[in-house]
Amino acid sequence: MITIAMAEDHQMLIDGVKSFFEYDEHVNIIGTVNNGEDLVKLVLLKQPKLVITDIRMPKMDGIEATKLIKTKLPHIRVLALTMFDQPDAIKQMLDAGASGYLLKNSGIKMLSKAIVAVAEGDTFFDPNVAFNFMNDYIDRKVTIGKSDKVVLSNREKEILSLIANGKTSKEIAETLFIAKTTVDTHRKNMIRKLNLKNGNELVKYSIDMKYQF
Repeated sequence: MITIAMAEDHQMLIDGVKSFFEYDEHVNIIGTVNNGEDLVKLVLLKQPKLVITDIRMPKMDGIEATKLIKTKLPHIRVLALTMFDQPDAIKQMLDAGASGYLLKNSGIKMLSKAIVAVAEGDTFFDPNVAFNFMNDYIDRKVTIGKSDKVVLSNREKEILSLIANGKTSKEIAETLFIAKTTVDTHRKNMIRKLNLKNGNELVKYSIDMKYQF
């Protein structure tokens, strides 16, 4: 069972999500609030498996709320559900500790897919957010800092491109006709090569305009 706490300042959206999952045997929305401050309190009290949060909310925004939640309860997964598709907003949520980023116009079925992926420990990013620039850079060398250069293999570049388009490890494996464990190995290798800390930083790296592919 995936237990969820949700923060959204538009009650109609909350009601719609609750209605969709009302009879879902695998998803249980255990609490909803309309601002970031109340979200932090709710999460500390009920400790859900997953948090769904908007970014812009009264009292405290979703970015600050996510930072506090991940500081106090780092095991809880966070999925952003927002209207903002700007790279800066995505980076800020990733820096705060979110593992998923979904646009509100993506539909309830996409939300259901994102919930499962993030709750299972994967990352999930809306294919419509600002990842298009990846295709312009994917064949170039990766430069980190001033002098350390890293060259990704063709397969790593291919997987990185799919990560940037919001694909989970399972979906990448199906797309490339390889085992999911192989995809996971490539992810780990890229994290090591790029001197990153975790999978979230790998995703953030793929959308960071400072790096050139």
